[in-house]
Amino acid sequence: MNVAVFLPNWIGDVVMATPTLRALRRRIGPRGRLVGVMRPYVSQVLAGTPWLDEELFYDPKSKNAELGNRGLIGRLRERELDAAILLTNSLRTAALAWLGGARRRYGYDRGLRGPLLTHRLVPPHSGRTWYGAKRFTPSPVLDYYLDLAYALGCERESARLELAISDDDRRAADQVWNTMGLPAEGNRTIVFNSGGAFGAAKLWPNEYFAALARRTVETTDRSVLVLCGPAEREVAADIVARADHPRVVSLASEKLSIGLSKACVARSRLMVTTDSGPRHFAAAFDVPVVSLFGPTHQEWSENHFERAVHLQKKLPCGPCQKRVCPLGTLACMRDLGVDEVFAATVRLLAATERRVAA
Repeated sequence: MNVAVFLPNWIGDVVMATPTLRALRRRIGPRGRLVGVMRPYVSQVLAGTPWLDEELFYDPKSKNAELGNRGLIGRLRERELDAAILLTNSLRTAALAWLGGARRRYGYDRGLRGPLLTHRLVPPHSGRTWYGAKRFTPSPVLDYYLDLAYALGCERESARLELAISDDDRRAADQVWNTMGLPAEGNRTIVFNSGGAFGAAKLWPNEYFAALARRTVETTDRSVLVLCGPAEREVAADIVARADHPRVVSLASEKLSIGLSKACVARSRLMVTTDSGPRHFAAAFDVPVVSLFGPTHQEWSENHFERAVHLQKKLPCGPCQKRVCPLGTLACMRDLGVDEVFAATVRLLAATERRVAA
């Protein structure tokens, strides 16, 4: 069986798709071929994992014709696909799977793409809006993906997230620890992730992160490392400057990669993060995590990780699922105070210490 799986574009969603990739690999077996269709950067998230036989990169905005729609269709046709699993929800990817010759096409019936699918799943919804669109019910994306694998005939699969770290990324993390003077023994580093590609509404204020970092290092024997992506260097540097403590450092001046972020999370004791992609790295590496939710429903990104604490303020205006605060107040994030987050961090850290001691 030759199967293509169209992977999500968001980093966190890719991590939440790893149980589905495990299930598909087992269903196809060693003689089958599992082809991942993905944006180029997604390959960094999955680097080192054993499930895909081949990666086909795709980017409709690229000037490289090979990465465009027509180039992908040609490459899919060459694979003579028995089936395509669409973890994406777009009409475009359904059309690509159809034009690419996949004989069976599994996906959710949404976005007017139902006629392009041979096996349609109905997404969880509760009625319709006044203009006829479905009201989608917030539910875990992880389970949403697994149901597509079950439709293909896969056996029930664990919800455990799973990632790997390459030797190069492990060495890069070693260099960060050495350069920053982070404690090498005892796993005594806490990582902060302040990013949020979804939009500004998800961001916890820099001054809050800085205050949390300073309080953490002053009241515990931990150090704090602030992660960042290329577009978040200034934010990470600002948090460090505001904290003004030698044991609060960041990756702002380092050569950044998704692999480096994974390696830093994997070797940390605990993570404090916004509701963004790297949050799921913690679950994949069994690192306790405090997640700060603002405008988004927790149910969408629930990853069933037991060593996690979710913090969110209940407000009349939310969760609104907006990228930018419609009221301009950012109340859902600003009302989530440093004291509350620090208390949750200390409790989870203590629970982790007890677990290690046992």
